[in-house]
Amino acid sequence: MADGEILIGASADGVRQVMNLKRANRHGLIAGATGTGKTVTLQTIAEQFSQAGVPVFVSDVKGDLSGIAMAGSAATPMHATLAARAAEIGLTDWAYAPNPVVFWDLFGKQGHPIRTTVSEMGPILLARLMDLNAVQEGVLAIAFRVADEGGMLLLDLADLQAMLAHIAENAAELTAKYGNVTRQSVGAIQRQLLQLESQGGDAFFGEPALDIHDFIAVDENGRGNINVLAADSLMASPRLYATFLLWLLSELFETLPEIGDPDKPVLVFFFDEAHLLFDAAPPALIDTIEQVVRLVRSKGVGVYFVTQNPIDVPDDVAGQLGNRMQHALRAFTARDQKAVRAAAETFRASPGVDVATAITELKVGEALVSMLLPDGSPSPVARTLVAPPGSRLGPVTDKERALLVSVSPYAGKYDEAIDRESAAEMLAAKAGDAEAAVERAAADAAAAREQAAQAKLDAAREKDDARLAQVADRAAARAEAAQAKAEERARIAAEREAARPTMVDKMVQSAARSAASSVGRQVAGRFGAQLFRGLLGGLFKG
Repeated sequence: MADGEILIGASADGVRQVMNLKRANRHGLIAGATGTGKTVTLQTIAEQFSQAGVPVFVSDVKGDLSGIAMAGSAATPMHATLAARAAEIGLTDWAYAPNPVVFWDLFGKQGHPIRTTVSEMGPILLARLMDLNAVQEGVLAIAFRVADEGGMLLLDLADLQAMLAHIAENAAELTAKYGNVTRQSVGAIQRQLLQLESQGGDAFFGEPALDIHDFIAVDENGRGNINVLAADSLMASPRLYATFLLWLLSELFETLPEIGDPDKPVLVFFFDEAHLLFDAAPPALIDTIEQVVRLVRSKGVGVYFVTQNPIDVPDDVAGQLGNRMQHALRAFTARDQKAVRAAAETFRASPGVDVATAITELKVGEALVSMLLPDGSPSPVARTLVAPPGSRLGPVTDKERALLVSVSPYAGKYDEAIDRESAAEMLAAKAGDAEAAVERAAADAAAAREQAAQAKLDAAREKDDARLAQVADRAAARAEAAQAKAEERARIAAEREAARPTMVDKMVQSAARSAASSVGRQVAGRFGAQLFRGLLGGLFKG
């Protein structure tokens, strides 16, 4: 391989087909039906980028691309075929060799976990990920705005769920400020979050978040690291897969500086099963993808879509793909025939090559190739035998993968999740403070009620004590009065008893009375007679 070039292969007449490194950031397309050799082509190109000092990111959808980390072997059944292909192309220096590979996995099972925060993903990509309608997307944007204004970090799904619950509780207040916030829309978003969480999305959102510069690194020998994403299990969540790759492109665009057209790319990004990104995507999202692909070129990033059918890629995006490798297509259906015609029309014509016919006749490991020339124009299409890779065809073993992960330069950096204070904790703390305040108010009210009741009880007791004292006083007064009366009666009785005459006194008194009575009668007799005589004498005298 000459400096500044990537060897793709050689045409039947021995002309070498190369990719100019200075034009490698103009993106590309690798297309072809299943089993036609797309993965081997990708593997060949990726390891040559690595040898040129260009870091690579590739998704391992079927699980067989992991072998790029290990050297091939002459003991394998494919050795004879690969050696013959190298000889046919004229590769005198072809040899088996491993490549510097870093394994990644969104779920952290087959490589270092990849995480990002909810804030970094943003409401637009999250809405795409959860397939929200326009109204629900607006409510999600409000949740992000409220979090930003409140200084609350949205790191993981728990933060977003807590924030959505918060805006639902304060919908009336927020509607007046930001627009309509309905509980129905919040509920729909919460249900989508639960589905996303069940698909493993909770493992993707969190910290430590991926440092995008760890994808743009070289080893001690100056070879670019090949970052292999284990995507076989991720394919069960195609929406998460597509959104993650789009987020990664967006992060590269936002993080990397503007450098124009460098001598070689800063990073080459292979997007396998590209149709997953565009299936059922709304026009606004297609426009976003087209814009990112177009602009990320100036950051030195080359994006290569790998798909079975070239018409899977929308025209606006396909128009940005300058380097093309088309493997065989099968024209069995009307759609297949349309794909053949569409693919044929994208190539620069070449004398002696009937593109539409050749596409259906290509053998495994053979492709129609058109690369951008140094002046930026596409090369005439050439029917090309793709060069064989020097790495293993097929997957690594679990033991080999575990060993490579353990000696990775990022071992231990991303393995353990971090849960720092963010929106969920802050809202919980506020709710706890409010609940504590309510509890304190309730406790104070209960204490006041208890104090009032106790005061009322004390007053009642005092009143009862006063009544009892009054009753006791009256009883004591009555007792004193009764005692005084008794004493008075006793005194009177004593006085009477003292005044009562004795028997002798009675006898003397009786004798005295008798004598007095006798004398009185005598006196009265004499006195009465004298009086009578006096009265009569006076009468008669008159």
